[in-house]
Amino acid sequence: MKAVWFLVSCYILSMFIQSAMGGKARHFKWEVEYMHWSPDGEEGVVMGINGQFPGPTIRARAGDTIHVELTNRLHTEGVVIHWHGIRQIGTPWADGTASISQCAINPGETFLYRFKVDKAGTYFYHGHYGMQRSAGLYGSLIVDVAEGEKEIFQYDGEFNILLSDWWHKGSHEQEVDLSSNPMRWIGEPQTLLINGRGQFNCSLAAHVSNSSASPCKLRGNEQYAPHILRVHPNKTYRLRIASTTALASLNLAIGNHKMLVVEADGNNLQPFSVDNMDIYSGESYSVLFTTNQDPSKNYWISISVRGREPRTPQGLTILNYHPNSASKLPPSPPPIAPRWDNYEYSKSFTNKILALKGSPTPPPTHHRRIFLLNTQNFIDGHTKWAINNASPPDRFRPDYDVMRPAANQNSTYGSGVYMLRFNTTVDVILQNANALRANVSEIHPWHLHGHDFWVLGYGEGKFTEKEEAKFNLKNPPLRNTAVIFPFGWTALRFVADNPGVWAFHCHIEPHLHMGMGVVFAEGVRRLGKIPNEALGCGLTGKMLMNNVNN
Repeated sequence: MKAVWFLVSCYILSMFIQSAMGGKARHFKWEVEYMHWSPDGEEGVVMGINGQFPGPTIRARAGDTIHVELTNRLHTEGVVIHWHGIRQIGTPWADGTASISQCAINPGETFLYRFKVDKAGTYFYHGHYGMQRSAGLYGSLIVDVAEGEKEIFQYDGEFNILLSDWWHKGSHEQEVDLSSNPMRWIGEPQTLLINGRGQFNCSLAAHVSNSSASPCKLRGNEQYAPHILRVHPNKTYRLRIASTTALASLNLAIGNHKMLVVEADGNNLQPFSVDNMDIYSGESYSVLFTTNQDPSKNYWISISVRGREPRTPQGLTILNYHPNSASKLPPSPPPIAPRWDNYEYSKSFTNKILALKGSPTPPPTHHRRIFLLNTQNFIDGHTKWAINNASPPDRFRPDYDVMRPAANQNSTYGSGVYMLRFNTTVDVILQNANALRANVSEIHPWHLHGHDFWVLGYGEGKFTEKEEAKFNLKNPPLRNTAVIFPFGWTALRFVADNPGVWAFHCHIEPHLHMGMGVVFAEGVRRLGKIPNEALGCGLTGKMLMNNVNN
């Protein structure tokens, strides 16, 4: 009886502490393993969690503390999980970046992730070890407003869709291909997935398409059957969208319906209306749409490849108006996306993204400016992506011609670690350049761990100091992921006020695997006790043990 009363007392005490802290503890127990699965009708091997693909959706409220007890059931490799968009204030060891914030969790071992979700928004999680995101290790993380608070915009219901791409070649073989000499490019994905479901070698829209694709024969219970969005007429819905693609930049549309964009990466925006929208790997959005179309019909939801010549069919699912049957296919063809290389269209959309009035504004000046030149190079004959040719200098050579292949295309390995003075304002100028082949420059969405940053502006060609006059300091959006367009630049600003060691990298999985990333270290000595699991191989622990002073 004493034991029972002790447990009851502990429970009451924990509830009191949680109430005082303004949030709840939410507990999850996960096992990561490989599974046979058919994401697009072709059976393959995916990385799943608790027998699910994609992994379970985490839902919490701002101020809650998440506890994920993760056991690695893989037989021969480690695993980590990155909680994309969660800033990990005070818990950098829970960021889930192998060898930066923590050691990989070895086969058979269990690691407890414990962190606070401090800000409402649309987020996701994914593997951050090797190319495990390409293997399907990902899921959604939704943070609602804190208990007792209200959303600033109203809606009648909501949906959550996670976008990804899928290859029939396994992620391990892709890693070998990318690391080979000469490199073997992985090629374009076979299928685009919506909530882990797509259709390969058949089309849901075959009845209204000019292509020779066969119609999909679905009974509704297959693993690759489309995830249907069921709605009632004359209602307003929130659609949460996140892209965890390994390669593809996407354009999303809802046939005949306009979308009002209201959130990006967990930050509220000045609402603006679009017929379709671009979304890059690592980005998340919320849009509102109203079901004000002919209620006797269903409508397509489509995703299409942007920024690369499409070799992958559209991904499709259905907006199902009640009381229509979900098997009643839309009578019109799916929305037609903008041409894949119409970058002016993409820039027009991106430039409409502005912070909602009353959002935090950036400091007016910077203490340090870092230039990160994105180049494709050779290192010992291997094709790599390099930063400033050898990281981590703050600048690249002023005579570097970003519009042409480099005269010397060889590079060397560098540490890639930038030491930032704590609580200072840092500008990062992401500068795109020509790749190895002439007239080729690629899209790169860059993601910063541990922070949001203000996107101050975009531009064409090489950045010069006079471009600073064009910076938006009034209402720049806060993001955690930002795109650099071909042969262009993007300017970011953030405050180095979160003690830890944080990855900053291109979110395209093959580019990161080939070296496209750096590390920012700030205020490491200000951290309290670091868990033993992070001391062995994480940079946070190593720097603290080496008495790094910043």
